[in-house]
Formats: sequence, structure tokens, C-alpha cells
Amino acid sequence: MPRSMRALVAVRAGEPDDVLRLESRPVPTPEAGQALIRVRATPVHASDLHVLRGRYGFSATFPMVGGRMECVGRVEALGPATEGLKVGERVVAAAIPAVPGPPVAGTWQEHLVADLRRLLPVPDRLSDSSACQLAVNPLTALLLVTRELDVQPGEWLLQTAAGSTVGRLVIQLSRHLGIRTINVVRRRAAVEEIEALGGDEVICTQDEDLVRRVAEIAGPDGVRKAADCVAGPVGAQVSQALAPGGEVVVYGALSTHRQTDPAALTIPLQARSVIYETKAVRGFWLNRWFGSASPEETLRALSRVRDLVADEVLSIPEGRPFPLEQFAEAVSLAEASAHGPKPLFVFEDGRAEDDR
Repeated sequence: MPRSMRALVAVRAGEPDDVLRLESRPVPTPEAGQALIRVRATPVHASDLHVLRGRYGFSATFPMVGGRMECVGRVEALGPATEGLKVGERVVAAAIPAVPGPPVAGTWQEHLVADLRRLLPVPDRLSDSSACQLAVNPLTALLLVTRELDVQPGEWLLQTAAGSTVGRLVIQLSRHLGIRTINVVRRRAAVEEIEALGGDEVICTQDEDLVRRVAEIAGPDGVRKAADCVAGPVGAQVSQALAPGGEVVVYGALSTHRQTDPAALTIPLQARSVIYETKAVRGFWLNRWFGSASPEETLRALSRVRDLVADEVLSIPEGRPFPLEQFAEAVSLAEASAHGPKPLFVFEDGRAEDDR
């Protein structure tokens, strides 16, 4: 009789509470070049929930196992004539679906099959909580700073939502690389926290003018590079604040987080500023990067992230573990307005491993 496993399945597009079901499914069998992973922990990202709602950057096919991003587990079996990893080895699966590219198995299940080219060995000294979050937020921070914007030591980097997970990682990475950061937050209470984290300058839009403060901080040379995940009027102000020839990379739209009308997802740019000051505004989406990067480039970037976390240059806050049965509570926490721990689905003993 085939082995079975638990999986959290979305039966159709809709609100997660309405469409998710805990099901029993057969354990998949790996083919050549693949490994069967026994999942230990996998996060619940807000973007996972947008996929279920049908509001993300690609169309999902239902029914589908939830979790389209990342997990940590151990290799339980290898496909025929497959070499490169060993049974029992602890790995991170970068299960982000490439766009364009084939669909990827969801991570909210006890077992999954993954291409060996998407698996990165991780040391036991990294907790399950840290390991299962390597492939999205820390990788995004690394790619934004070093690849997309190519910020050099001594340069200014302007970023919005500095208190977000990616924003905090950008600050940590920038300090390590000798990059100066101007960090935008919307609450006065967050300023001290960002300064303590190592942010060089902090602008609070609650009571400060973003454009004027950037000019005061950066002086006549100005700021030429910015990362924005807010969009809307704040994203437009970031573009306006840049020096001529500057560039802003937009990787999110938090200002329209609950917006369901695509026509409302806008950045109201000033045409004169864009035209006469030749400023550039372009997007970054991690899924599309996975679709264009080679497997070797992908693993190199993930390896660098792994090493930065293992060497404590980057710090990933410990998540809050949930069994699959408590998915409604985990989903609710994933979109809580306050910055709390990342919800994680954990398997086996129901607890994420302790740091070693």
C-alpha cells in the first residue's frame, strides 16, 4: 500500500480560510535528477496567500498544495542514477516557481519532490527556522543591493519600509559592505529601532517631508540608487528625491496590500522629473529572476546568503511554529499588521529545531 502524507491544499481560488483543506495524499516518487525531501519547516508568506486568492504575478492551477516558496528538510530518497546529494542530508529547497517556467510542488506538505539543482545543503548550526527562510527575503536583499542596484561602498542607498524583513536585511548587508543607508519608515516609534539596527539615517513620513530630508542628508551629490516596496505616493516621492540619472527598483506595493483592483496599483510619477532628469523606475520580482538565472547562478547566490546567515552577518528572526492543523491561525498571523514572528508550518515533532 502506498505511503500517505498530510498536505494543505487549496481547492479553488479564494480567501485562504475558505479554500484550504487538510488532505491525505500519496508520498511522491522522485525521478532521475530529483530528490524526495522530508519537510521539516516551511514559512507562510503573505505572497503565498495572494497566490491562493489569484492575485499574484502568475496564474495557479487548482487544486494545489499551498506554499510556493521555500522549505528545509532532509533527503529521504534519490531518483534513479541521481548523484550529488546523500540520503539524510539536510537541505533547503528553493521551491520558488520560475516565471516563465514549469510549476513547482507546494511546500505545505510533509514530503515533496525537488530538482537537485534547486537544493542547497545547509549546516546543522542553522536552526530550521532560519534555514527555511533563506531563499526569499535574504536572497531578495542580496540581489537588490549587489545585482539590481550594484551599490558600491560609500554610496547612499535609499529604501522604503526599512522596518520590514527585507528592509532590515538590507541594513545589515549594507553595513557589512560599507554602504550608507537612508531608511524610510512611517511610524515615529520605529526610528530608534532602525538606528539601533545600524541604519545611518532614518526618515519618518509621519512628520517629515521625504524629498526635503533626502536633500538635506545627501547634500549636493544626492542619492542615485533606491529600493522601494511601498509604491503609491511614497514610491513617487522616492523617485522625485533621487539625483538626476538616479534609479529606483520597485519590488513590492505595500501601500496597496489589500487592494483588489489592479488599476489602483499605481506609482504617480512626475513626468518632468522622469524626462528631464532621466530617472529610471523598474521592477524586480524574485520569481522572474529564478526564471532567468541559471541553476549555477541560483545556487551561487543561495550559497552566499547561507554563508552570510551562518556567519551572523544577516540575522533572520525566529519564526513561530504551527502544525498544519492550525493553518487558520498561521494564515491570520502572516498578514497581521504588527511586525510579529513569521508563521512556520513544522512537521515531525511539531517543533522547529533549536539552534545548535
